[in-house]
Amino acid sequence: MGKVTGFMEFDRQNEGYLPVTERVHNYKEFVLHLNDDEAKTQGARCMDCGIPFCMSGCPVNNIIPDWNDLVFRQNWREAIDVLHSTNNFPEFTGRICPAPCEAACTLNINNDAVGIKSIEHAIIDKAWENDWVAPQISKNNTGKRVAVVGSGPAGLAAAQQLARVGHDVVVFEKQDRIGGLLRYGIPDFKMEKSHIDRRIAQMQAEGVEFRVNHNVGVNVNAADLVTDFDAVLLTGGAEQPRDLNIPGRELQGIHFAMDFLTQQNKKVAGDDVPEQIMATGKHVVVIGGGDTGSDCVGTSNRHGAASISQFELMPQPPEHENKLMTWPNWPLKLRTSSSHEEGCERDWAVGTKAFLGENGKLTAVQAVRLEWKDGKMVEIAGSEFEIKADLVLFAMGFVSPIQKVLDAFGVEKDQRGNAKATTDGVGCYATSKAKVFAAGDMRRGQSLVVWAIREGRQCAREVDEFLMGSTTLPR
Repeated sequence: MGKVTGFMEFDRQNEGYLPVTERVHNYKEFVLHLNDDEAKTQGARCMDCGIPFCMSGCPVNNIIPDWNDLVFRQNWREAIDVLHSTNNFPEFTGRICPAPCEAACTLNINNDAVGIKSIEHAIIDKAWENDWVAPQISKNNTGKRVAVVGSGPAGLAAAQQLARVGHDVVVFEKQDRIGGLLRYGIPDFKMEKSHIDRRIAQMQAEGVEFRVNHNVGVNVNAADLVTDFDAVLLTGGAEQPRDLNIPGRELQGIHFAMDFLTQQNKKVAGDDVPEQIMATGKHVVVIGGGDTGSDCVGTSNRHGAASISQFELMPQPPEHENKLMTWPNWPLKLRTSSSHEEGCERDWAVGTKAFLGENGKLTAVQAVRLEWKDGKMVEIAGSEFEIKADLVLFAMGFVSPIQKVLDAFGVEKDQRGNAKATTDGVGCYATSKAKVFAAGDMRRGQSLVVWAIREGRQCAREVDEFLMGSTTLPR
């Protein structure tokens, strides 16, 4: 590496944030990426560890040590080429990926991991600023037509890879804009949608056709896609939310998180959103402690909520993991997001018992304390409590893709309601229906953006080989 002793000389430097008082009044991104010197110093911390576990911790197997070294040497142009060789959309992952690569960093055994995500963020932003991200237009046309159903990260990655080897690719999206859950599931303050728009323009120049307001099972016939195209990829998201059917569920003021977040994203995009779900002046209770719940907290803060509470079913995790026990795997530990820092009361080991209301409207949540006993969470006798609530948001995860799409194609499902397709052996990503493939959340269930990109790329390789008998696309 460029600086053999860098990891002993330099500390980790995290990306900065704009002040809370400034950022909660708008929906702009507020993360301040590293400048050139800071990125160089972080690149210098990447040790010559011999076996870069960061690469195996990264679902797309980014060649992390190489571009860390290139940034240390300030060879930014080559760094983006190395980064793009494994990841179609580093501006997405550099903003919203939880960075399992950093958990797997060899330096993380007994020190602070290299700031891999912050370096990735700096590389791709510099590449866009210098017009280094250009369309890669295929010189050949295979004459094969491929339909991609869903325009989230899996669908976009697959479409781009297939277009670059000369296939005619059409992406079908049920919403009015391209991007899937990237567009309408991720708040703008975490990722502004201009990043998606730039990639769409690049992909259109590469020959990808996008069709919005095309919903399979509604105004698009699945059988027609199978007939009209040489291959079909199902790459939609896991959009079926987990519900909580307890007394009072019918009260006004209880909503799924994705309805709340989607409406706000549409509003930021300039749409008129009648009867928008608003947290302004309300006592908000978010049920679910993951990223979606955190996004609800951040959005509620920007609405001007009177108070925000977040319930998590499981016990509070430790502030610091036992690295010698967990490394290089993703550790269970307390994670506080920027949204939490903006204002939120978090509560763990809480079970929601009922919703209370007056005149059909929500007024409070009835809950109980839980404890771990005999391998399960059980109620603690006498621990019931109530909390004032005008708005409850369900952020408890997603159980499966929308079933009507899978049913329309008649593909076999696994026990969780996902499209059944293997990633091992012959016929990877192929479903039980001839010519139909599945990748991303549609195949694996709710997961990370970086896993969706990985599966989209790998599925594209399988489709190319299916169509042409061989492939030059990387796995």
